[in-house]
Amino acid sequence: MTPYRLSRPLGAALLAGSLLCAPPLFAQPAILEGERFHPEQGSRGMVATSHFLASQVAREVLAAGGNAVDAAVTAGFALAVTQPRSGNIGGGGFMLISDEDSDEVIAIDYRETAPAAATETMFQDEDGNAVSEWSRYTHRAAGVPGTVAGLSLALEKYGTLSLAEALAPAIRLAENGFAVPQRFVDGVSEAGERLTQWDSTRAMFFKEDGSPYEVGDTFRQPDLAATLRRIADQGPREFYEGETAELIAAEMERHDGLITLEDLAGYQPVIREPSHGNYRGYDVYAMSPPSSGGAHIVQMLNILEAYDIGQMGFGSANTMHVMAEAMKRAYADRSQYLGDTDFVEVPLAGITSEGYADELREQIAMDRATPSEAIAPGKPLPFESNETTHFSIADDDGLAVSNTYTINFSYGSGIAVDGAGFLLNNEMDDFSAKPGVPNAYGLIGGEANKIEPGKRMLSSMTPTIVKRDGKNFLITGSPGGSRIITTTLQVLMNVVDHDMNIQSAVSAPRIHHQWLPDELRIEAGFSPDTQALLEGKGHTLSQESAMGAAQSIVIEDGHFFGGADPRRSTSSAMGL
Repeated sequence: MTPYRLSRPLGAALLAGSLLCAPPLFAQPAILEGERFHPEQGSRGMVATSHFLASQVAREVLAAGGNAVDAAVTAGFALAVTQPRSGNIGGGGFMLISDEDSDEVIAIDYRETAPAAATETMFQDEDGNAVSEWSRYTHRAAGVPGTVAGLSLALEKYGTLSLAEALAPAIRLAENGFAVPQRFVDGVSEAGERLTQWDSTRAMFFKEDGSPYEVGDTFRQPDLAATLRRIADQGPREFYEGETAELIAAEMERHDGLITLEDLAGYQPVIREPSHGNYRGYDVYAMSPPSSGGAHIVQMLNILEAYDIGQMGFGSANTMHVMAEAMKRAYADRSQYLGDTDFVEVPLAGITSEGYADELREQIAMDRATPSEAIAPGKPLPFESNETTHFSIADDDGLAVSNTYTINFSYGSGIAVDGAGFLLNNEMDDFSAKPGVPNAYGLIGGEANKIEPGKRMLSSMTPTIVKRDGKNFLITGSPGGSRIITTTLQVLMNVVDHDMNIQSAVSAPRIHHQWLPDELRIEAGFSPDTQALLEGKGHTLSQESAMGAAQSIVIEDGHFFGGADPRRSTSSAMGL
């Protein structure tokens, strides 16, 4: 993948703040007459993020001549300001970058790592029982953050802006503030008990008199602005070796945390090869371990490809049945085999092989559901040959970015680093606190995902790029914990199998099965008749309010179509 370099006028405009003040460029008029859902459109690029302010600054970067990586990094830092519940510099994630010119797709792994003092039994009591509160709401719940290093690496290798230029919009948003939307108010209210437990967090999310922010109030973050400015002035290593690192280490020392200055100084992101598969002639690239997403997206697609999903129809009982059966088997394998490939051998070639999918498909009967208790992790080894906030961005030079990053729970651990203005993740809960014991999302983990110093915890984050005839076609991904993988799967199937436009594809109701517990979770929108047929096949149904938030893009014939997921009220797709 060839590094990109750009003109200085764009950087000068970012630093001067003129882009944020520029009049908006409006997307082209809708051309999809007769559709119920209309995606945003553009001819020069597209941005889809979970916050309109982040979409705006990223779009302005593209409009001024920046590439998709420039826009992605600018959006990533802007989301850390405008969406502190999940956008972050205190967490980590994964980025896929596809370059049509070099026909290359690379994966940047900036997942958090376990501190050097972490131990396999650190979240177990003296009787060997896993204690969930320890891995979720304490300073020990935090892994070493990777976001600053990961975004900086992407910019350095594949962008055209300097880090200071990409940070400039985020710094202004933190210093000057932004009007609080309803989602912000609701989120703080729902998490109020956690956010008031720590003085640093209370000072960040509440007014000086202790009252909450209301819709339309201006929310300023001076500590975060100062942190971002230090990084802009001194480079990414400031976060890991400078004043910010000292603030993190001091926060840990005060509260029996584990992350040290040495842990921070030793952190490095990794460039990996993404998982790859083929589905009905489309090349599917998704995140490789320590994310489980790519392997199991490919595995489920391999199982499903033999069924005429398009003919069976969206939302039919048969379509939902075979999808659920494929999901069960993938999540069963996830529980045993997936982990950080720097520490464990993961049978990726076997899991993603078509031969293994054929074997699993033979277990599926069309007239009845297989009880989860009858499904065990399979045996992919004979088929061997010797991964929340998501955003998608594409430009008209053949560059596309799919990025998912997180601090795990909404507001992470709920602990803000005193004086630094950002929340700590609680990603240590994504390790297996004890093999066989489910984490907060009900996911079972095994020995492959046990806690080890320096290890990256298993993730469901699934940034995905689908190519057709060597050209970028679909850029997607989602937040949603254990539902990330199945949400991403369904957006892809809605586009490829059901010929939906991208807005329809992300708006359509979803299902989810993760093997254990043995229940098929469904959103509102599926007919009672279909639900009755599924129950007749033996599925236990569970109603869910919403699953995922898949900000997505489709590119066809030189036109860009953006789908902002309505499950997040601040979602926004913007084209140019």
